[in-house]
Amino acid sequence: MKPTTMTMAALTVGVLALVPITGATGNAETPLPMTAAAAVAPQDDDHAGEAADAHGDDDHADEAKEAHGDDDHAGEAKDAHGDDDHAGETEGAHGDEGGGDVVKLALEVAKEAGILLEQAELGALGESLSLPAEIRFDADRMANVTPKVSGVIDRLLVGEGDTVAYGDTLALITSRELAGLKAKWKISKTNEALAAQSLARLEGLWAQKITSEVNVQTARAEHESAKTESEAAETELHAVGIDHAGLEKIATAPDGNNANAYLTAPLAGTIVRRAATLGETVTAGDSSAKVLFTIVDDSVIWADIAVYKQDISRVRVGAPVALKSDAGDVIAQSTVAFVLPVIDEVSRTATARVIIDNSDRTLTPGQFVIADLSVGNAAEVLRVPQSAVQLVENRPSVFVPVDGGFAPRAVMVGTTAGGYVEIRSGLEEDDLFVSDGAFTLKAQLEKDAFGDGHGH
Repeated sequence: MKPTTMTMAALTVGVLALVPITGATGNAETPLPMTAAAAVAPQDDDHAGEAADAHGDDDHADEAKEAHGDDDHAGEAKDAHGDDDHAGETEGAHGDEGGGDVVKLALEVAKEAGILLEQAELGALGESLSLPAEIRFDADRMANVTPKVSGVIDRLLVGEGDTVAYGDTLALITSRELAGLKAKWKISKTNEALAAQSLARLEGLWAQKITSEVNVQTARAEHESAKTESEAAETELHAVGIDHAGLEKIATAPDGNNANAYLTAPLAGTIVRRAATLGETVTAGDSSAKVLFTIVDDSVIWADIAVYKQDISRVRVGAPVALKSDAGDVIAQSTVAFVLPVIDEVSRTATARVIIDNSDRTLTPGQFVIADLSVGNAAEVLRVPQSAVQLVENRPSVFVPVDGGFAPRAVMVGTTAGGYVEIRSGLEEDDLFVSDGAFTLKAQLEKDAFGDGHGH
């Protein structure tokens, strides 16, 4: 019987299965028995054995397991997304105050830096009205210094721009007039003393009935006359600036010193004008007397606001006023002190005067500014100074004290007038906030954020 093709194929596979497998060392190993499944596998598929190795005893099976099981990057990924250093930073830095960072600053240091705290409170706030204003010297803090006696300027001790205190010597004038007044006073004091002695002697004689009453009365009249002349001479010296301490020094003054007249500062301030020249002859006591020095104290100044006639009825005494630069920056804040009850014939405006504390010298007399007034019917609202509100991360915010420093707190603002801003939410009455120095804190916050790589 002729074998079939299927029988021949099975025999061929069986013979091949009995061939010994030689290892890498050349030693024969025990023949591997074939399974029925292997016997019926297609005989000409070259990849059959390769597939078995790949999925049977393949060394990469364990390697793959390690790669996806004990892979070192698995823990690394967990750390990267679980214990990320920035995770805690984000939570702490943008905590409870409007998502902003804390500016680390002790309260004592903040106070020295000019950062002031106030409690939020209710205040009147009306409509905003912007008017032109001019900065002027306070007339009560300005002095023109003229000589009190005629003479020759012998020494000049100050110049323009110098700061002087009350009573400081400005110039020395050699005055024959003053020397004559002092001599007259000395003579009158001597005559008074002699008249007093004569009266005392005659009163003693009258008591003993040795002299007449007429002589005593005459002595009394002479004494009163001498006393009156002495008092008049003393008054003249007081009028030219000689006080009681100076009177006591007249009798013991060195030769020539009684002609020295010292021109002194009547108030503390700055010399803004000096018209005196060394060796110049000056006169006193009439309208031709020359102003030698002009002293001003610009620690307090006036802002005169030009109020148009249609707005006069809207401006009230005590209304908040903010003085602003042309760029809109708030320079100073105060209230309307009074409104003059006259209208200028040329400009047709009235004057509303504001008294400004200018101790930091930010305003200069002669400067023109914009006055932002709160006018009309004012309502009681929670308000803060306009400079206290700063944009932090594009949100209006005020800085509030927190543990270790200051943090921005987002607020909702309303009406702005007279240098104040209405706070509708985000801040409550009596809450502490930074009323002065908020811009400094914002600048420091942005500086710290830039250094940390966070944007604000």
